[in-house]
This record gives sequence, structure tokens and C-alpha cells, in this order.
Amino acid sequence: MTSAGPTLLGPADVRALAARLGVRPTKQRGQNFVIDANTVRRIVREAGLSADDVVVEVGPGLGSLTLALLAVVRRVVAIEVDPVLAAALPETLAAYAPDGADRCQVMTADALRVDGVPGPPPTALVANLPYNVSVPVLLHLLAVLPSLEKGLVMVQSEVADRLAAGPGSKVYGVPSVKCAWYADVRRAGAVGRTVFWPAPNVDSGLVAWTRREPPATTSTREQVFAVVDAAFAQRRKALRGALRGLAGSGEAAEAALVSAGIDPLARGESLTVAEFARLAEALAVGAPA
Repeated sequence: MTSAGPTLLGPADVRALAARLGVRPTKQRGQNFVIDANTVRRIVREAGLSADDVVVEVGPGLGSLTLALLAVVRRVVAIEVDPVLAAALPETLAAYAPDGADRCQVMTADALRVDGVPGPPPTALVANLPYNVSVPVLLHLLAVLPSLEKGLVMVQSEVADRLAAGPGSKVYGVPSVKCAWYADVRRAGAVGRTVFWPAPNVDSGLVAWTRREPPATTSTREQVFAVVDAAFAQRRKALRGALRGLAGSGEAAEAALVSAGIDPLARGESLTVAEFARLAEALAVGAPA
């Protein structure tokens, strides 16, 4: 956006900023700060961002990724739950990106509790998500920020596998189906442990997604998600048994499954999000008034 562009943070910068603020990364908040400039450049590149994008970033921490985003996009809204980090971020941006700092707005908030962001509608979500709440945060923001068209998030490697899994995969489950309701999701690469401070004891992965319309259905999202939750609550059970509680009886569950064109002995891991939507409709039709 500017000729000079932001100066990105290296390991010494990150540690110096943390020391000055008296910040010690906490496991409770899943804080692992990125200390490698090439990694944040790669995240921005893989996200497919343009100069017109308005990006939501969750957990900006000391600002490593925020600076890389400001080099490319029109505006960043950074949501930070830690008040010390949130208060320090504008000063860091002013020092390292003097021409772009005014294009970032910091929200001191829990991303799980926001119901909107200030300014123009955001178009992308790009974040190194706190690993302990990554799936709930992603699903919540997809729900409350319908203008989001695309995104790329860094999460724990196993979570990345689950989010991008398709029907029939061993790791296909609730996160896979619920994400598929909103978007086409794909794995976008792996990230080593050494790019973080402190280095986590897990591997990380990138997940990219592109918004699409949910399956056409007369059921609400909440109804479909209730069926998804029930189907995977007892993974080893056939759907006839797993949905007994939701349907009221095994017979009612079987009738709904047959009506939706699904084998009553199938398991949840074999169903697409569209089939879950059909099943939710069938269960609603068969429910007592």
C-alpha cells in the first residue's frame, strides 16, 4: 500500500517488545508468537488477499502478522482479548508501519463474544488462532460475519486435518461438517515449531476456506447442527441408534433416515453436509407437533 511498507518483526523484536511490556506468553490463552517474517509473508500470500480486502485478525499478539497484512490490504480489524497486548499494538504499528498504522483498528474483546466489527464489512479472516479455542472461534466468526468471503487460519495440525477432512475420512467429524456448511475448506500447508516463541509442543497447519452458500434446506442451521452433534456424539453407532434420542425412538430415526435416502446403518462420518441437511428436514417432518 505504501512505497516503504511495514518493517516486519524478527525474533529479537518480538522478545524485546514482550520484555518491555512484561508479557509472558500463557498456555491459558494459547499464546505462541510468530517470530519469523517469512512465515507471516507466506500466510498473507496463501490467503489470496488484495488491496481492497478488509481483514479481521484474531489474536494479533505483538503484531507480527498484523504488520504483514498492512503491507497488502486496505484495513485490518485486530481482535485481542489480552488488554496489555491490545493497548500496546497501536504503538508497535506506529513504530514499524508508520504509513499504515491508521488502517488498523484494535478491538479489545473475546472473539467468541463479538457480534460484529466496526467499519466497512470485513471480507477476509486471517489469523494465527489461539489453539485452545480455534474451532469455536472460526465457526462463530463465520456465523456472525456473513460478509467474510475467504480466509486462512493457522491452527494445530490435527485440527487443520479435521477442518479440511471430507466424508469417509477417519478424522471427519463435527468441525468438518460445520465448516463445510459455510465454506469450501482445504489444507494450505504445514508450519514448523521453530517459527514460534515459545515453540509449541505441537505441529501447526494452515487452513484456507472460501465462502459458499449452505445447502438448500428448509431446516435452520441450528437444526442441522443438532443432527450433526447427535450423529458424532457416539461415533461407533449406526445413525439409527445415534439419532434415537433426537428422533424420540429408533423407529422414528430409521423412518427419517429412509425418508432422506440414507442407510439407517450408515455412520455420521459417511454423510456430506447436504445429507445432514436432508436428514434434519426429515426429522423435523416426523417430529410430533
